[in-house]
Amino acid sequence: MILTDKNILLENVDLVNFAGINEKNIDFLRDRFKANITLRGENIFLKGAKEEISQIEIIIKELVLLQKRQGKISEGDVNLIVELVTGSQDLALEKRTGVKREEIDDVILVEKSDYIKPKTLGQLELFRKSKTNEIVFAIGPAGTGKTYLAVAIALAALKAKKVNRIVLSRPAVEAGESLGFLPGDLSEKVNPYLKPLFDALEDMVPREKLETYFEKNIIEIIPLAYMRGRTLNNAFLILDEAQNATSMQMKMFLTRLGINSKCIITGDITQIDLPAKQTSGLVQIQNILKNIEGVEFVYLDKKDVVRHRLVKDIINAYEEFSVNTNGINSISSSEKSDTDSNIAEE
Repeated sequence: MILTDKNILLENVDLVNFAGINEKNIDFLRDRFKANITLRGENIFLKGAKEEISQIEIIIKELVLLQKRQGKISEGDVNLIVELVTGSQDLALEKRTGVKREEIDDVILVEKSDYIKPKTLGQLELFRKSKTNEIVFAIGPAGTGKTYLAVAIALAALKAKKVNRIVLSRPAVEAGESLGFLPGDLSEKVNPYLKPLFDALEDMVPREKLETYFEKNIIEIIPLAYMRGRTLNNAFLILDEAQNATSMQMKMFLTRLGINSKCIITGDITQIDLPAKQTSGLVQIQNILKNIEGVEFVYLDKKDVVRHRLVKDIINAYEEFSVNTNGINSISSSEKSDTDSNIAEE
């Protein structure tokens, strides 16, 4: 066996967070590999088999990029990236998604040195099904990256010139508030509802380029009500917070799809803000389109949560509360609105 040496410089990295408490993250790597791994200041020294060193180098670079993107990394992040890079989840990936490791592509380049790709099995399934179907529904709780990944997939399609434009939409329904009671003109009234979509775009596209996209209508962000009467060809459509679309609004949105267009619809059916008498289009559509070719449903769950660890704990707590006390009926409508607005969707 031929041994090789490698020195990796950790520039502009939070070393305390990267290494973990008492170098716990580094120790995790040491336990998984036979190679020698030594952290000295801003340098990681590696010595071992060439194949292992190559894998460790990829893992370290992935962790550095992830820390720069989200501000910090957790033990779970380290474990997930190690499993994805080493291929220890190959059987699970193939069983659930039919995709082998070598078939997994980066979703989109954010900058020359940074990119976004699926971080969980649920996200990988969403990515894969979006490549082979015209309409994909992504249903799951807060923090599973539904909106963020959908925007990244759309931008990747635009960059690859598979579509000419992106249209992002949201129902203007939140926590029981009415547009009429919000200050400002129409644009100022609807902007708060569309802010999460702006945030995702701003995280992936340089500001100057994004402004150009908006000016040329290459990217358009509009309330769902403004989609009526349009036919969108060569476009990538995203409907976010679709649990707050009525049955008629859902039908209206889906029938906007034109030639050579694709669509991702995201939502969380546990956070519906519609009046009690109105049926959520996202709930109903699961039965209506379940046997239509070219339409797929992806269900994400708490295992796919990629936000702060507390988000997963919060979801678990609400599930337990609902089971023990029929919690949905125990929460008043005003309390539910407060809860839904505080656990914001991506």
